Amino acid sequence: MTNLQKRKLQDKIFHMLVLLATLFGLVVLVILLKEILSDGLKWINIDFFRNFASRFPKKSGIKAPLFGSLWIIVLTALFAFPIGVGSALYLEEYLPKNWLTNLIQVNISNLAGVPSIVFGILGLGIFVNTLGFGRSILSGALTLALLILPVIIVSAQEAIKSVPKELKHGAYALGCTKWQMITGVLLPYAMPGILTGTILAIARALGETAPLLMVGAVTFIAYTPEGIFDSFTTLPMQIYSWTSKPKADFHHIAAAAIIVLLVLLLGINSLAIYLRNRYQNRMSR
Repeated sequence: MTNLQKRKLQDKIFHMLVLLATLFGLVVLVILLKEILSDGLKWINIDFFRNFASRFPKKSGIKAPLFGSLWIIVLTALFAFPIGVGSALYLEEYLPKNWLTNLIQVNISNLAGVPSIVFGILGLGIFVNTLGFGRSILSGALTLALLILPVIIVSAQEAIKSVPKELKHGAYALGCTKWQMITGVLLPYAMPGILTGTILAIARALGETAPLLMVGAVTFIAYTPEGIFDSFTTLPMQIYSWTSKPKADFHHIAAAAIIVLLVLLLGINSLAIYLRNRYQNRMSR
């Protein structure tokens, strides 16, 4: 066998391996979705969205956790997006490149891999106990903002780095200040990447349970939150509660709540794709 034939054989083997890996993931995903849809679809109706949690499966609903999830996600985005993008801009455009910059960058990258329960303990110590926010929506949102900040910073930095230097130099050549270059050239060009990373990070926060357990999310609430200092629960918390009950009907309700959570996640991801395409089309004109 010649060297050319060996390389072609290796290419075919590698192609088959990656195809098998992809098919394995798809098969597992289809099986899981089939199980969840067959168990949960029959429980989804108008009352399922109107009712609060109950000890009777047929009277249980997701009104409180759905409102709680929306409160948490909106506040988390409001805290995390400006701080994350501002930090990325400072690191890329203002901080000089030296050993201190590298040290900060390594620490931010490492924080992205820290288990979420650690951020929950941090949120419990700072926001609940030290700052006195209590076991409230505000504490939960700030904790989740800390959790996704490293992801937003890293993705925003990569988006900023992708902006061609010719564009920035052209702006300076026309007499723009650094602020005008950032707001008029850099951010519009990098915005698709920034938004994609941010929304995917927020989608991750929507599915988190461990940090919210630490800062005091409860599993049973019979009212909807009306302010940032109210107690709360979220969809992942309610799903966790129902799946831990021995009665089989509660497991079916949990499957219905998982379907609602998946729809929310798919909606957020679709929004990320729409915004990315919209900004890319605008920049290509």
